Amino acid sequence: MRGSCFALPRPGLRWLPVWQRNFLVWRKLAFPSLLGNLADPLIYMLGLGYGLGGLLPAVQGVDYVQFLAAGTVVASTMNAATFEALYSAFSRMHVQKTWDAILNTPLSLDHVLTGELVWAASKSLLSGGAILLVVALLGLAASPLALWIVPLIFVTGLAFAALGLIVCALAPSYEFFMYYFTLFITPMLLLSGVFFPTERLPAVVQTIAGWLPLAHAVQLARPLLLGQLPDDALAHLAALLAIAGACFCIATALTRRRLLK
Repeated sequence: MRGSCFALPRPGLRWLPVWQRNFLVWRKLAFPSLLGNLADPLIYMLGLGYGLGGLLPAVQGVDYVQFLAAGTVVASTMNAATFEALYSAFSRMHVQKTWDAILNTPLSLDHVLTGELVWAASKSLLSGGAILLVVALLGLAASPLALWIVPLIFVTGLAFAALGLIVCALAPSYEFFMYYFTLFITPMLLLSGVFFPTERLPAVVQTIAGWLPLAHAVQLARPLLLGQLPDDALAHLAALLAIAGACFCIATALTRRRLLK
C-alpha cells in the first residue's frame, strides 16, 4: 500500500454516509455543543467589544465592537473546524476505531477523510453562522452583503479542517495537539487582524501574517460585514481554496501511510 500513499484523493460522492453518521451522533448533543461553541467567541466580542471598546477611539473608522465582530465570526469558524478535525476525528480514528469499522464496508479511506473534512466544515458553519446571527441581532451587520459571509464561513472551515486533518494524521496522542495550538493557532489568532489592525505590526510580521489562512478570511469578512466589497476578493478566496485543497491532499497521503502501511 505504500505506493498509493501519494496518489490524489478520489472521494466521489460515497463520503456522504460518513458525514451523515457524524451528524446523527452530533445531533444527540446538538444544544450543548452549539452552546459551547458560542460561549467563548461571545465572551470575546461582548467583553472586549463593548468593555474595552468603550475606552478606545474608532478603529478604521468604525466602533471597536463592529471592527471585532467580523474577526470573531471567522475565529469561531477556525476553532470549530480545528477542534472537530483534531479531537473528534482523532477519537474516531485512533481511540474508538470508528474508521476501521467503516473501512470494513465498501467505503475507502478517501471517503472517510472527505466525510470528515466536509463534516468539520459543516460544523464550523453552524458555529460561525450562529455568531453571525448574534452579530446581526446586535445591529452590527451594516448591509445585505453580510450574507456572503455564510459561504465564506464554509470555505474557511474547509481550510482549517484540512489543516487539522494533517495534524490528526501525525498525532500519537491528544497531548500532541497542544503544540499545534500553541505554535500555530494562537499566534495566528493574534496576528491576522482579528483584534487589531495588522498595520500596527512590524513590516516583516505583516508580510508573514498576510499569508495566514485566518488573515485571508478576515480580509474578506470585515468589509462584507461593513457593507463594502473586499479588495482582492478573488485572490483571498483562491488562497483559502488552495490551502484547503493542498492540505487535504497532504492529510490524505499522511493518513494512508499511517493506517494502510
